[in-house]
Amino acid sequence: MPGLIEDYALIGDLQTAALVGRDGSIDWLCLPRFDSAACFAALLGDQENGHWRIAPAHGPGNCARRSYIGDTLVLESVWETGSGTVKIIDLMPQRDRAPDVIRIVEGVSGRVEMKGELRLRFDYGNIVPWVRRVDGHRVAIAGPDSAWLRSEPEVHTYGKDFCTYAEFAVSAGERVAFVLTWHPSHEKRPQLVDPYKSLEQSLQDWEKWASQCRYDGPWRDAVLRSLITLKALTYAPSGGIVAAATTSLPEEIRGVRNWDYRYCWLRDSTLTLNALVTSGFMTEAAEWRDWLLRAVAGDPADLQIMYGIEGERRLAETEIPWLDGYEASLPIRVGNAAVDQLQLDVYGEVMDSLFLGHAAGMPTEQHTWAVQRAMMNFLEGKWREPDEGLWEVRGDRQHFVHSKVMAWVAADRAARTLESRPQLKGSPARWRAMRDEVHREVLRKGFDPVRNTFTQFYGSRELDAATLLIPQVGFLPATDPRVIGTVEAVRRELDHGGFVRRYTLEESSVDGLPGGEGSFLACSFWLADALHRTGREDEARVLFEKLLALRNDVGLLAEEWDAVEGRQLGNFPQAFSHIGLVNTALTLSGFDGARQGVS
Repeated sequence: MPGLIEDYALIGDLQTAALVGRDGSIDWLCLPRFDSAACFAALLGDQENGHWRIAPAHGPGNCARRSYIGDTLVLESVWETGSGTVKIIDLMPQRDRAPDVIRIVEGVSGRVEMKGELRLRFDYGNIVPWVRRVDGHRVAIAGPDSAWLRSEPEVHTYGKDFCTYAEFAVSAGERVAFVLTWHPSHEKRPQLVDPYKSLEQSLQDWEKWASQCRYDGPWRDAVLRSLITLKALTYAPSGGIVAAATTSLPEEIRGVRNWDYRYCWLRDSTLTLNALVTSGFMTEAAEWRDWLLRAVAGDPADLQIMYGIEGERRLAETEIPWLDGYEASLPIRVGNAAVDQLQLDVYGEVMDSLFLGHAAGMPTEQHTWAVQRAMMNFLEGKWREPDEGLWEVRGDRQHFVHSKVMAWVAADRAARTLESRPQLKGSPARWRAMRDEVHREVLRKGFDPVRNTFTQFYGSRELDAATLLIPQVGFLPATDPRVIGTVEAVRRELDHGGFVRRYTLEESSVDGLPGGEGSFLACSFWLADALHRTGREDEARVLFEKLLALRNDVGLLAEEWDAVEGRQLGNFPQAFSHIGLVNTALTLSGFDGARQGVS
């Protein structure tokens, strides 16, 4: 049975990632990319669906403590047993040709007997490979996939019940390494890597990258760990950042809100750029911006809310029937049907991101404004229509207030782009007129004067935490009574154990799904931002510290928090949550420079 979501730590090679449990088991790994089929899928089923555990043969099941080594993605887990202490170092070195998972067992004191269990199950735990010995390796092959396991000569390995076992012992100062390498089954064995040299190189690579961080505020460790996590969720060949490393971790235990988040969402673009630019990671910000431009190129009518990690458009949603689900939470989904939804806010996100990138000094290609102009021409005739909104509801389309606000953002950024760059083709007056029309309509139809709050959609009484972004994007100043009223209403009516839900599930007529969910962590960070902007700085800091306390022992956050059970929920680790953490820390510390002059 898999552990709690927060029991896992992340390792990765900037093209895919693995989740390592406190018990020493890798229960999730997709190869060769984030969105490939998993070869370890025990996270969504059981051990028979694939896992790789290395741990003491006798003693406690879980490690006594674990941490990342410095500012890296190299994980160190320590076990204390009756016969001695041992640690396991897990990493995935940044890739040359083939993805490698390296596990180094090191004796700390005494002598500890160790045991390993490797169950490779390709196609999300569905296919048992054929395993044989070749040149000192154990090689597992099934269809297009092959995986090669190499270990030290003193390790005794044997096969039983479609599992590869390993038995060995380590004394103080001794090290034993394992390397698991994936590659296409029709190709020759990839070049062998030296696990110890790879360890040293990985430590150097990550420390060098982390040294670019220019945030030196009071939450530097938390901010840098979140930035490292965002880097780990980046697909290096394209610059795209996946929303999470997993699919179908539930927003409610035994619920149906189980989605595939191994893709790149346009909704994350501005907040991601702000976090990267302000923290000093201009290369990553530029690569994300460039991924964005490539993804949205084409007919503006075909703009999608999400894309594959290389900009793929076809993300058809299917269900996997042979997995039992995380704690019986079904269905298991691969792909995401929300890709076909109309979400008008993404036009505002793209326009805002490109405006922010230019303000930050990123070079702008000549064709960029042509793409933006085409998008605005489309949005000008489309913004009055209902859509599915930011939260990808699977009920009826509505006139969501956040979507309209982001249409205002698109028009505002278009007008301001032309005002600041007169050499570009277009009339700023045209977009100012659209901006003003959207503004008037939202104030007339999207605001409840009796309750003094913006609502989820026109004519509703329901609330939406996304309206907390109104002062951040510049739609209204934070001092406006309507903003202050909205912050108070959201805080009061969407409260869930001191944090914030996305919207009022119990009364929602638009959600289209049964059951509930936890507190949405990104929205809770938005509330801290809004409290700060409206002058309630002490309350903002208290909330932010409470949110930091929800991170697991290695600083990671999932999508949501179950305030009743006191546990994390949803896909993990969640980029949106870590982006929220970084941006809130920047705001509370006075490092909000990237968005100054933008909102």
